[in-house]
Amino acid sequence: MSLSERLEKELIEFARQLVRLQSYSDNEGAVAEAVVAKMRELGYDEAFIDSTGNAVGFIGGGERLIHFDSHMDTVEVNDAEAWLLPPFAAEIKEGRLYGRGSVDMKSALAASVYGAALARELGYAKDKRICVSGSVCEEYCDGENIKMMYKELSLRPDFVVICEPSDNVITLGHKGKAQMRIRTHGLSAHGSAPEKGINAVYEMAEIIGRVEALNKRLTDEGSPHGTIVLSDISCVTASLNAVPSEAEIYLDRRLVLGETEEKVRAEMEELVRGKRASWETGTLRRTSWKGAPLVYKPLHMAWKLDEGSPLFSAANAAYAETFGKAPERYDFWDFGTNAVTPVSMGIATIGFGPGEYKLAHMRDENCEVEKITDAAKFYAALIGRL
Repeated sequence: MSLSERLEKELIEFARQLVRLQSYSDNEGAVAEAVVAKMRELGYDEAFIDSTGNAVGFIGGGERLIHFDSHMDTVEVNDAEAWLLPPFAAEIKEGRLYGRGSVDMKSALAASVYGAALARELGYAKDKRICVSGSVCEEYCDGENIKMMYKELSLRPDFVVICEPSDNVITLGHKGKAQMRIRTHGLSAHGSAPEKGINAVYEMAEIIGRVEALNKRLTDEGSPHGTIVLSDISCVTASLNAVPSEAEIYLDRRLVLGETEEKVRAEMEELVRGKRASWETGTLRRTSWKGAPLVYKPLHMAWKLDEGSPLFSAANAAYAETFGKAPERYDFWDFGTNAVTPVSMGIATIGFGPGEYKLAHMRDENCEVEKITDAAKFYAALIGRL
């Protein structure tokens, strides 16, 4: 029996297997091993885990390289008892696969693994090289994972598909992201004599008001518009009987097309003006499950695929082949993805994956089963058109 005939049953069972394997960020090893094992079972020419911990597979040996990426990590579950179905049971109810990662994004990972194999069976991979990856720690370090993979394996794809959930709608770009850290600097003193110190929290209070005002100004710019939110706050104090000597806030700034790094830097300068304060890019540091250091600098501009790109026309043709009609609309994600790496390299990139992204990270996360199979067929058809 051909893979085309076996596709639906095998693919959905593989997606269920992946959902059952808990893989919080920096703990994706079991999923990586399962992905590589499945690639080998499907006859990939190469399948291995790189030194960062990404699962990587290749089909074909042509010069044109097409890369499909899905991240293996998920956000944590802290309310399992409140779920309709157990979050790691991977149960199917009314045509939908339930569980953590079913949307974000193990269904897409399974679909990409099978989609590449299906493309080869259909004769679409003869003059191409197809790379499928399951990447690590995307929830914290957008793009750093595949940046390290590209460097280690000396890869520069011609086209990239980020398989994040889009409800099987071709997605042409996403908002930018700038995560910033502001610190205020005070002077410690005993709590019984606060006038002898400088309270860093009080220094921060006005800055927090400025952040809220900045978000309102951005909102008033019309639609689409950027946003900024204070997402974390802390202080340093010698004891509960002392004036805090330092306070820190972490800011999440989302950017729309046309907003620039220079604009963000000017905003940060305005936020700290006249205060005992400094700011910096909110660099994050993680360690992958393989022990590789991940250093992520979250400063990325919004991007959108040029509709004159061969990838755009190929995606439209693949969509028509898969669904029997032209796309009715395109999407533009309001969240960040691993696309920041290929886009920064000037590589044509789109997004496409099963699942409604508004269900990601939510209780009772679930994905329509039929759309998982459809995504695999679309990936195969896209390979055929590129």
